[in-house]
Amino acid sequence: MTAFAATPKESTAAEQDAFVAAVAVKLKEFLAGKGTLLSAISPDSLVLVDSIASLVTGGKRMRALLCYWGWRGAGGAPDAEEVIMAGAALELFQAAALIHDDIIDRSDTRRGGPSVHRQFGTLHAARGWVLDQERFGHAAAILTGDLCLSFSEEMFAAIGPRATGRARDVFNLMRTEVMAGQYLDILEEVSGPTKPHSTAVARAAAIIRFKSAKYSSEHPLVLGGALAGASAQLLERYSAFALPLGEAFQLRDDVLGVFGDPAQTGKPAGDDLREGKRTVLVGLTIDGAGESERQFVDSHLGRQDLSDAQIETLCSIMVDSGALAGTEAMIAELSSTAFSALAEMPIDDAVSEALSALGRGAVSRTS
Repeated sequence: MTAFAATPKESTAAEQDAFVAAVAVKLKEFLAGKGTLLSAISPDSLVLVDSIASLVTGGKRMRALLCYWGWRGAGGAPDAEEVIMAGAALELFQAAALIHDDIIDRSDTRRGGPSVHRQFGTLHAARGWVLDQERFGHAAAILTGDLCLSFSEEMFAAIGPRATGRARDVFNLMRTEVMAGQYLDILEEVSGPTKPHSTAVARAAAIIRFKSAKYSSEHPLVLGGALAGASAQLLERYSAFALPLGEAFQLRDDVLGVFGDPAQTGKPAGDDLREGKRTVLVGLTIDGAGESERQFVDSHLGRQDLSDAQIETLCSIMVDSGALAGTEAMIAELSSTAFSALAEMPIDDAVSEALSALGRGAVSRTS
């Protein structure tokens, strides 16, 4: 076999793959230990950790990877245990958020399979247990999400001295902002129709920023840099790139939640409409639609019994009002802002290329 030298792009890809594999091993080992502990408490409780293990297996690992390249951009070593543990902690936090989010949104599916609360409901039915199946599913999933949050904190704290100071501040802020953003999201679902239509887009944009954008991209990247001892100036550059990227990422998610292909998204068509999400896409629709169309949106959004024809009508209103095109324009503008900031970042080419690839994947994805 003829030997060859790996190109810089191949070397970066191999480094990234090695990190993803290391995070997977760390999660598997950690959860196996928790399984042993839960088994000693009661074999019946093993299903809690099994549900978490299933959710953190696979996935895009975007938050963990942003943390990694934030670490590398600040001079961190490629195979350091600290950043692997930070990546695992972020994956556990993401899993906890998904478990709770699916309960709040009444989502039956997650990544093409049943959501955790539906899994517990199915277990209740299969075992022939008494009392309310849905209530049991929700209660068990809430506890699973809480346990996963606890695991995330435990993993982060175990990093040691690096998980203090600025890094600890970022991790704590991330968790607080997500919970506040999640509350603003459910508040908007019930109060949005009573508030001024003129501020619907601004309210939705604030939800995007605090519920999703900061914890999906900005905080993971800054966290990685802080763990490696990055300067305040570099962390500011990280934020200038990652925050608009995260906002574009969530806008893309909102578009997919209405117009995405269920075969690729793993969720039914129009799922966000049945859940009543008051997204920027909805805000732009309300802004641009006529009065009768606006009333149709307000009266149908969030109805669990939406028919396919009603979903089609809502989608048509979003297109005809210019909301879909407006959302795509916002994604393009935010992406341009993010990549312009990346081009000015004082990091080496390998890290820049890795962040660029992650960013392109986030805003142009179909699932």
